[in-house]
Amino acid sequence: MSDPVNQATIELIKRNEGCVLHSYQDSVGVWTIGYGHTGPEVQPGQTITQAEAEQLLRGDLEKFQDGVDDALTDDADTSDNRFGAMVSLAFNIGLGAFAKSTVLREHNAGHHQAAADAFLMWNKAGGQVLKGLDRRRHEERALYLQPDA
Repeated sequence: MSDPVNQATIELIKRNEGCVLHSYQDSVGVWTIGYGHTGPEVQPGQTITQAEAEQLLRGDLEKFQDGVDDALTDDADTSDNRFGAMVSLAFNIGLGAFAKSTVLREHNAGHHQAAADAFLMWNKAGGQVLKGLDRRRHEERALYLQPDA
């Protein structure tokens, strides 16, 4: 298992996902609950507590942390903030899309400015720029470029 993401990453994901304590269908019809949690256990009419939403997020983050960690080359210079920004992106677009992304390719090549700029390519849904996605990508890019404390 990879190291957990830092608090700045968790706050970025929470702020951008929002928390809904009842199940709902997202923009493509997937049943979702909590901080963007999906899966076969999410059913119509379901409700959870805030504590359960936090627990689901922790479990989801482990999956995405491990997936991003697996995609990184051993020699990639990956600070905590860079790692967190990439986990946030993968959390939102999925590990399959992340594995094929310019962000990952440029990061693994050591081209950090190009990797940071590539976050901004992921601001569309259905071919249209979405304000919320654009804002999130700028936040992820800023986190990626921010030196660790």
